[in-house]
Amino acid sequence: MSKLTILQYPDPRLRRVARPVDQVGELERTLARDMLETMYHAHGIGLAATQVNRDIRLFVMDLSEERDQPQVLFNPEILDRSGSQVCEEGCLSVPGHYAEVTRAEKISVRGLDLDGEPFEREVDGLAAVCIQHEIDHLDGKMFVDYLSPLKRRMIGKKLRKQQGSREKVTA
Repeated sequence: MSKLTILQYPDPRLRRVARPVDQVGELERTLARDMLETMYHAHGIGLAATQVNRDIRLFVMDLSEERDQPQVLFNPEILDRSGSQVCEEGCLSVPGHYAEVTRAEKISVRGLDLDGEPFEREVDGLAAVCIQHEIDHLDGKMFVDYLSPLKRRMIGKKLRKQQGSREKVTA
């Protein structure tokens, strides 16, 4: 397994819409395992393939305290949404920034698992938030899109400045 580079906002590659996976093979399973390793290393709970510059409909997540319940979803699709909840969200592609976002409280989702087997499940709470957040990534949308244009510009400006100072230090 290997750790992947996570793209950071406002990188335009984060806006690409991911393509469906035709078949879950060894390359896709390896990518999923590498994404899990990357997510754990970055102390995240979810990571979409578009965040590591891969344009396939895949995300991984693990909401467990022990970090021992990884979930892999290929071609995830939300079938139904109900209720509403406000949750403070962050993102591995927008490090250090958090904001309240309104999402559905309960969702029904379907997709393919790590073995390429189809499944459907209903989830609520944090799992519902995480799945909606990661599917947004696969559709080229980010949690900052739910914020005001002013706040979005401020976050982008801060991150560009941080990225520029890191490049100067490492050059």
